[in-house]
Amino acid sequence: MKQQTLAVAADQGAGYEQHRKPTRRDEFLATMNKIVPWAELCAVVEPHYPKAGNGRPPIGLERMLRIHFIQHWFNLADLACEEALYDSTSLRRFVGIDLGAEPVPDATTMLRFRRLLNDNKLGEALFAKVGAVLQGSGFQVKTGTIVDATIIAAPSSTKNAEGERDPEMHQTKKGNQWFFGMKAHIGVDADSGLVHTVTTTAANEADVEQVADLLHGKEEQVWADSGYRGAQTRVQRGDLQWHIAARPSDIAKLPEGRAKARVQRTEHDKASVRAKVEHPFRVIKRQFGLMKVRFRGLAKNTAHVVTLFALSNLWMVRKQLMATMGRSEEHTSELQSPC
Repeated sequence: MKQQTLAVAADQGAGYEQHRKPTRRDEFLATMNKIVPWAELCAVVEPHYPKAGNGRPPIGLERMLRIHFIQHWFNLADLACEEALYDSTSLRRFVGIDLGAEPVPDATTMLRFRRLLNDNKLGEALFAKVGAVLQGSGFQVKTGTIVDATIIAAPSSTKNAEGERDPEMHQTKKGNQWFFGMKAHIGVDADSGLVHTVTTTAANEADVEQVADLLHGKEEQVWADSGYRGAQTRVQRGDLQWHIAARPSDIAKLPEGRAKARVQRTEHDKASVRAKVEHPFRVIKRQFGLMKVRFRGLAKNTAHVVTLFALSNLWMVRKQLMATMGRSEEHTSELQSPC
């Protein structure tokens, strides 16, 4: 067994910091450490990861994947993540770094790992693998899909090397306010609230243009807001039942009476189902801090957003996954106990 250094002993509280209280970050990392399917996700990246040769051996794949996810969870750039790992005991413990024996991987190493994932479109592959693992755990894609989109702002400043805004981002008007950036479009299972499909576009593309790409093909019902009016003509399937919200202005024009009350109840029922689609957006924007795009260009930001939705799916069902793991551990303990 490898001997502990003083740095690891301090990190683990072996004689040090005996009165340390676990923080919310500690609890979050402990939960994600248990529910992320590390072996399955590493298997996705492993065929593309550098192999040990005559030069310096590569850093362990799972360690780099853990660092990559930390950047997503805490919205950290490469250099900021390097500094955070040197600064934070809980982050080092999660990654498995012993400062008494090794340094933190530098920002350039993190950049190269992200480029490897982007160049091989492994963000999409990781999203698909998380979906497969969740389906294997009982979270099946059912017969209903909710579609929606959210705007993710991009820097509008031209104070950069090119002297211009990102040419792949565009502006759009929502309400009385203009936004510059991109859109993330998602298809969400109406039963579990989990994201099963993700696409991205510039912010000026209409939501309804992406609706055909957000359906998995087996749903029987689709819920959407009023921005998806006309979606039926873009999806060549006669078996679908559409639940598209009416415009509030159209409802306001109806005469008062039972007919209007009936329409309002119907719209309320639609909205109660559509509410589930807002949960993944809340997780990536509030929980994981994605308030603005991280990179220039749609391709890099798509990989970032897709990975965030994969991680948000795990976070949203963490309690069910932890309960399943607890029952599995109890069952294993019973099988191993002597008769």
